[in-house]
Amino acid sequence: MTLRTELVAAARETIAKGSQSFAAASTLFAPATRERAWLLYAWCRAADDLTDGQELGHGAAPTGAARDVQAQLEALTAAALDGCAAVPMPFAALREVARETGMPRRFIDDHLAGFALDAADWRPQDENDLLRYCYHVAGTVGCMMAVVMGVSPQDQDTLDRACDLGLAFQLANIARDVVPDAQVGRCYIPAHWLAREGLDEAQLADPAQRAAVSRMAQRLVAMAAGYRRSARVGAARLSFRSRLAVLAADGIYGAIGEKVAELGPHAWDARVRISGAGKLGLAARAGLRSLSSGGNAPREGLWTRPRQP
Repeated sequence: MTLRTELVAAARETIAKGSQSFAAASTLFAPATRERAWLLYAWCRAADDLTDGQELGHGAAPTGAARDVQAQLEALTAAALDGCAAVPMPFAALREVARETGMPRRFIDDHLAGFALDAADWRPQDENDLLRYCYHVAGTVGCMMAVVMGVSPQDQDTLDRACDLGLAFQLANIARDVVPDAQVGRCYIPAHWLAREGLDEAQLADPAQRAAVSRMAQRLVAMAAGYRRSARVGAARLSFRSRLAVLAADGIYGAIGEKVAELGPHAWDARVRISGAGKLGLAARAGLRSLSSGGNAPREGLWTRPRQP
């Protein structure tokens, strides 16, 4: 068994345990793209887990040594990208996918900058701050996945659309996890929104404030809609199987956000999930949507990722 085969097998196990939604969508990719997506996911998952003191996205318990953890994350990533010495599996997976795809280093560095924000106990003050954070932790992943799917790093508009899908995913995640995040001392709701509701961030975990929390979660879901529409334009430019996988993921995460909005104050009685049957239905709908041109929804009014040489 080659090292790459071992890495792919380990990455496949990681995504199966760490994200049922991404794992389901990834099965729609062509084999080579699917394996590279798993390799990239393994590194992203490890970086998130290290930052939050959790395992495969569960049991978050920040260690209190966030800056040390961030330094370790950056050092292991640099070792993977700049050398050939042995590194832990997720970082070896990043090394492999970066070499195979010519992944621009700027996307990797920008993703690490998102974890640095968490390590600094950062809080968003307004929507621009929120979207900047979403770019670092998820929009960059959209850009990296676009490169994995064969998009040129010079195709700025398609990369913007891929970033838009990452923003939409993260907005849905924040809406779903606003209460559990608050329970471990994290807050991604802009301070201006909290002030409008007359709340401080500690009250986000208070069951008596669920109506106000629901209003802010619904606002997050509404924000995501424009980015989802933009992302579908970019998806139409991909190969058929990649387009199908992206649209399926969009459907699944869109459904999560919509379910949070629909449940209102009860959205945090239990973690919002989409059933296996529901995912199959969304995949079928994605199949139909993948046959269309995707339209040409303008990006006017949408936040745009920073440009770098």
